This record gives sequence, structure tokens and C-alpha cells, in this order.
Amino acid sequence: MSEYFEVIIVGGGPAGLSTALIMGRSKRKVLVLDANDARNRVTHASHGYLSRDGVKPEEFKAVGLSEITAYPTVSYMETKVTSLHKEGSRFHVQTETGDSFVSGRVVVAAGMKEELPEIKGLQDVYGSSVFPCPYCDGWEWRDEPLAIFGSEPWLIQYVKLIYNWSRDLIVFTNGAVDLPAADRTDLREHGVAVVEEPIVELISEGGELQQVVTHSGAAYNRSGGFIMDTGESQAFPLPEDFKIPYTTLGGVETKEGGETSVKGLYVIGDAKNAFSGLLKAASEGYELAAVMNHEMALEDWQLTNHITKPGGQG
Repeated sequence: MSEYFEVIIVGGGPAGLSTALIMGRSKRKVLVLDANDARNRVTHASHGYLSRDGVKPEEFKAVGLSEITAYPTVSYMETKVTSLHKEGSRFHVQTETGDSFVSGRVVVAAGMKEELPEIKGLQDVYGSSVFPCPYCDGWEWRDEPLAIFGSEPWLIQYVKLIYNWSRDLIVFTNGAVDLPAADRTDLREHGVAVVEEPIVELISEGGELQQVVTHSGAAYNRSGGFIMDTGESQAFPLPEDFKIPYTTLGGVETKEGGETSVKGLYVIGDAKNAFSGLLKAASEGYELAAVMNHEMALEDWQLTNHITKPGGQG
């Protein structure tokens, strides 16, 4: 028989752990199922979380796990969820280890996964000297000679953003790009070169980018870089029969607070926003947990038969 939990959380990142923490403090029986393959595992440090700026991802998670498991009603399992479906008012969850669980509420906080472009050497530098988010890593690479990899329609806006941290920039589009003449002029006037040749290889040592080599044999010295498209997609795709739409950025469409169109199913963190950052993800977990516990408290009140006898005796 499947064990019942009041809330099952899929994902053990800041959003999921924060939800579990507040649920545990609310005396709720909670299960966290975590595949433990977060996309920030390749980074050496995470930034932007007040009081934890520069923390190693593995340290941040270890602290979070020690805090949630201090509450006796919170359970944690490192396993991948393989099946999620709903029967009536209850969700049924199965894992790759063969375990099955039942819950009235499920929170998906599994985040996103990435599939990087097939550029030789990119895997060696990603998370060490080439990054997607300047707010996470721009400070560490300020004023360095940087590469920008991308050819998306919003390329010019991304370049303008990176320009805030360094003005020594070269854009590598990995092939011809349809860039408006006005944008080309704007980039040139700001000293930003655009290289439209295919990229042959990124040369690095110990994860530190050294050169970008293009099809003509030209080698451009760069010490770091930022990439626009990391091929991100849902780490835990929702079942198609739920018919829940996605946003243009690849996140799950939800109501305010994270509730989906399926009653009792919530999505928060990167899975909802495509990118949240540690602080926002944790905040969403806290907020959702408070909302869910309030709903559950009202349900408990209705289910409890309070008959007050004369004299205040129950």
C-alpha cells in the first residue's frame, strides 16, 4: 500500500527545500523526492543570496537538508520521479527505485535542465569560465576580455547588459546572423566586434577559457564568456494529460503563487520562471508553503467535529 503524505515535493533545490522547511514547521507530513541533478551543480559558487553570497551549491544544499530533516514530519529521498498521475483528489507518485506514494498536494520544484550547443570544448568551460547569467557571475569577470556566444533576436540587448561588467567584448554567433544594420553600427561604435564564422573549438585549461577558434583558423584570446542559449527544458516535464500550458520561456504557466490549472498541483522556482535565482526560488517556496498550510488548516477545521458542552467541556 502506498504511503500517504500531506505534501509531496519533487525537487530538492532552494524552492523545494524552502517549501519543506515551512511545511515541517507547520507539523505537516512532507516528502521530498530529489533526483539531485540540479543545473547549478557545475558552478563553483552561487551568488546573490543575502548572507550566503559565494556559497558552494553543495554546501548550500547540505545546510538546507540538515535543516528540513530536523523536523520529524519531513522525509527526504534521493530518487527520480518516474510517474505522476491523479485519481480523484489524490496524486499517485512513483520513483525509479520502485517506491510509490500518495498525496493530496504535489509541488514540482525540479527546475530546468540544459543541453548545451555542440561546440567542442564548451562543456569544459561551462560553469567555470563561461556562464549564462551575468548577475550570478559577472562580478567575478568584470573588466576581463569576454566572449558572448549567441545569435538570438535579443542579442543586442544581451550585449548591452554584459557591457555593464566589461567593455572588452567579442560576439561569436557561430555562423551568419540576421542582425539589423542599426545594431551592427551600434555595436561597432561601442567597440564590440561580431564574429559570424562557425566556432571550431574553445581552448581552455583547467576550465579556464583561453581562446575561441573559428572556421578560418583565427584564434581570439578570451578569458571568460557568457552564453545566451543553454538549451534549457523542464527537468521534470508534467504529464501531457494534465494539459498544462508552458510560457514562451519554457516555464510552466501558473496562477499567482504557483498553483496550476490542476487542483492540488503547484509549480515553483525555475520550473515556473525558467530562471529564478536562489533567493526568488526560496521565497516562492516559503510563500507557497504558507498558503498551502493555511488552506489545510481550514480544511482540518471543517473536518473536526467541535461540540462544546456547557461549562466549556469538550
